[in-house]
Amino acid sequence: MNRFQSDDAEIAFLDEGEGEPVLLIHGFASNTHVNWVHTSWFDTLKSAGRRVIAIDNRGHGESEKLHDRARYGAPLMAEDARRLLDHLEIGRADVMGYSMGARITAFLALNNPERVRSAIFGGLGINMVRGVGDPEPIAQALEAPSLDHVQDMTGRMFRQFAEKTGSDLPALAACMRSARQKITEEALGGLSLPVLVAVGTKDHVGGSAQDLAALIPGAKAFPIPDRDHMVSVGDKAYKAAVTAFLGERA
Repeated sequence: MNRFQSDDAEIAFLDEGEGEPVLLIHGFASNTHVNWVHTSWFDTLKSAGRRVIAIDNRGHGESEKLHDRARYGAPLMAEDARRLLDHLEIGRADVMGYSMGARITAFLALNNPERVRSAIFGGLGINMVRGVGDPEPIAQALEAPSLDHVQDMTGRMFRQFAEKTGSDLPALAACMRSARQKITEEALGGLSLPVLVAVGTKDHVGGSAQDLAALIPGAKAFPIPDRDHMVSVGDKAYKAAVTAFLGERA
C-alpha cells in the first residue's frame, strides 16, 4: 500500500485502475483489504472502467494507530479522505463508504460538496441520523482481556470482527469513544448530489435504507435482500446496484 501524511497521522491507501475515480471508505474495525479487496469490489469496479482508490482509516489497517480519542471522529476522518484526494490531485470523485465509512462519506459530502460527485451510503440507513446505540459497551469489549469476558452481544460481534481483522484493539476503543457529531435530517436534506443508500434487509445496525433515502432529495434506496450488517458488503446484488448507479454518470 501507499502512504501519505494527513495532518497528524500517516495514512495508507490503495490506488489501482484507470478511468473516473471512485473512493472507497471502509467500516469500523475493517480495512481496505477486508472491506474492498477480498470482497472483489476492486475487481468489480476496475472491470467497469473505474480508477479505484481505498483509504485505510486512521487507527485501522496499515494506517497509523492512535490511542487518543481526540484524534478520531467522523469529521476528522473525512478530512483524511479529502486530503487523500488532494494528495492524488483528484478534484472530484464518486465516494462509497460502508457503515462507519458511510458516516465519514456523509461528512465529506456535507463539508466538501465540490469534491464529491456522488455518494453511496452502504450499511448505514436511518441510523445515520438516529444513531447506532451506546458506543461504550463496544469500547469495553475491545479492551476486555479476551472475548470470554464480553457479555454484550454487539460488543462480542465487533470484538470477534476486530480479532479476525488483526486490528489494534486500543486504537479501535479510542476511535469508538471519539466525539460523535450528529448528522441532522436538515443537513442531509441540503445535499444536492446523487445518493444511493444500500442496506441489508436484515441489518439492525444500519437501519432502513428507504427511511434515510427519503430525507435526501432524489436519493435512491437499495435494500440488499436477506443480508445482515456483517455480510452485506460483499453481496452480488449490492455490487450490481452500485455499478448501475455509477454507470448513470459515466
